Amino acid sequence: MFAGHKIATVVQARMSSSRLPFKVMMSLSGKPLLYRQIERINASVLKGTVIVATSEEASDDVIYNFCRSENIPVYRGSLNDLLERHYKAAESAGADIILKIPSDCPLIDPEVINRTVKFFFDNYGKYDYVSNLHPATYPDGNDVEIMEMSALKTALDEAVKQMEREHTTPFLWENPGRFRIGNVEWETGLNYSMTHRWTIDYEEDYVFIKTIYDLLYSPGKVFSMYDILTLLDKRPEIKKINSKYAGVNWYRNHLDELKTISAGETRQVTN
Repeated sequence: MFAGHKIATVVQARMSSSRLPFKVMMSLSGKPLLYRQIERINASVLKGTVIVATSEEASDDVIYNFCRSENIPVYRGSLNDLLERHYKAAESAGADIILKIPSDCPLIDPEVINRTVKFFFDNYGKYDYVSNLHPATYPDGNDVEIMEMSALKTALDEAVKQMEREHTTPFLWENPGRFRIGNVEWETGLNYSMTHRWTIDYEEDYVFIKTIYDLLYSPGKVFSMYDILTLLDKRPEIKKINSKYAGVNWYRNHLDELKTISAGETRQVTN
């Protein structure tokens, strides 16, 4: 790893998703979705310690027990204060650098993780926070954020809006005059963030992701973002499975609060 630093990759997970409950434990190639995502994260050579951050709610006992049974580090904290949960999970791992990857990204490419972490350290001391989301260019579901624990501690101590506590990092990237913000864009120069949806929030998302796994998964191998794109070029009907939700993300509910996000970076759900 990078000398003098300890990285923790925090994957937040809960069972009580309002739109698709229990999604993190849905099956992909014989294992829960959460397991498959961690499998892909672990293929990154720069991820550091991977720790699942779940809540203290009884409904999340299944996540906690599963992680313990698979020897996956796990931390339990607040259900709704994700900012606190992320910070304390990384703190429990003794980290000074934290990667945030949500548990709804089971198709995340390990090389996207590597590229974002490498950018952060290649420019170490220049940025407090780096992501590939501001603006986003990769297919949705390759979300990586990396930051100094000291910066997240400032957010923990000062963030007061519910949106800032619930979504962990807005206090940082919404204040570019105060925090030094870096961004990693897709090296192809393409922008698929609003057209290719590889995240999970709806039943159609699960069907799409399961189809990808059914066709590409092989034990001991990690298929890449480009393998998925090649498959979608050959089988465009697969992309259509959840295409009605392409571009739909949490920003849509907070455009009146967000200063750095434009209406063009999100889309409302349509029937």
